[in-house]
Amino acid sequence: MSENSKTLAPSRRQFLTGAAAAGAGAVAATAAKAAGPDPLITELQDWASGTGDGVDATPYGMPIEFEQDVVRRNVEWLTADTISSINFTPIHALDGTITPQGCAFERHHSGAIELRKEDYRLMINGLVDQPLVFTYEDLERFPRENRVYFCECAANTGMEWAGSQLNGAQFTHGMIHNMEYSGIPLRTLLEEAGVQTAGKWVYVEGADASSNGRSIPLDKAMDDVLVAFKANGEALRKEHGYPVRLVVPGWEGNMWIKWLRRIEVTEMAIESREETSKYTDTLEDGTSRKWTWVMDAKSVVTSPSPQAPIKHGHGPLVITGLAWSGRGSITGVDVSVDGGKTWTEARLGAPGTDKALTRFYLDYNWQGEEMLLQARAKDSSGYVQPSKQDLRAVRGENSIYHNNCIQTWWVKANGEAENVEVS
Repeated sequence: MSENSKTLAPSRRQFLTGAAAAGAGAVAATAAKAAGPDPLITELQDWASGTGDGVDATPYGMPIEFEQDVVRRNVEWLTADTISSINFTPIHALDGTITPQGCAFERHHSGAIELRKEDYRLMINGLVDQPLVFTYEDLERFPRENRVYFCECAANTGMEWAGSQLNGAQFTHGMIHNMEYSGIPLRTLLEEAGVQTAGKWVYVEGADASSNGRSIPLDKAMDDVLVAFKANGEALRKEHGYPVRLVVPGWEGNMWIKWLRRIEVTEMAIESREETSKYTDTLEDGTSRKWTWVMDAKSVVTSPSPQAPIKHGHGPLVITGLAWSGRGSITGVDVSVDGGKTWTEARLGAPGTDKALTRFYLDYNWQGEEMLLQARAKDSSGYVQPSKQDLRAVRGENSIYHNNCIQTWWVKANGEAENVEVS
């Protein structure tokens, strides 16, 4: 039940009649304009006066020029150079849950490499009965699955620990994508090789110069990990690990090894550079949390937000955003317009699915009042997304990883929004 009656949305009938806009709002203004002839309706337009492009004009379909601003972006001061860099998904400009490959978040440690399918090899060795090497064609012959999962960088929202830093949902929460992956369960390949009793971990590495080697407990490897070669129905993009990558559902993105070349079954964790000096969470007292693989429940309002201000004036407003959890499915999202004093249950675009993004909506009647806009996610494990103050009380401000705090946008009377904190 709603704790805040102000958020009740106007009915469809009110919207169509203009009553929801109370005379001075956007709907009434639009109705007034309609009193005279609209040349976009009454006059012949250029696009209806001749033929358009033929089917051979764009052999691979690209977005229309009017959407050319919907692109990945980076933050120059976040990484030292363009080789070890991060691009952010434009989540503020998307709807639904599936991220197009062409604008999906990417992170690599030594640059994106070009590796032909014909040159691809995947080795399984270590504590196995029969070491194996697979070609790309070999992998295509195994039974495959299609699964939708989110991939989130452990550092997503990491710059916000000490205070509001980046002004836009793309930059605070855009180190994430959600795609349908096609591939082979890793357990199928491990069973083909025969895991020995002493094997308790797998060490995975990529074919690029960094290799980005990571240790994964065998239980997880035999559960839901995929060896994937397609995303959203097409071949992986180069920057996403073409031709084969690892998909580790619900776990931090640095474990989703790209250009996957080797899987070694081991007795214990290797404790490589990327899981000791990197990707550990430093606490206030200087000690670090280790093995923080799972991405906890999180959400963010994507519109309105700093990059998606309110432009249509007063009246009906769709508040929307994304929620996700590495521990299961999203069961609900609450939205607050007053900085967390009161909450209203949002509508989920579809029932939450395991370790995948969920879209939420709240239909709202906005009359120009300032808002402190927040979202709070709940998942199937019973976990509720915490505030930034709650996280700081436990973990301090030294970490740059696993910040799943509630985000606040200050929406001003003119419809613009800004990244702020509330206490």
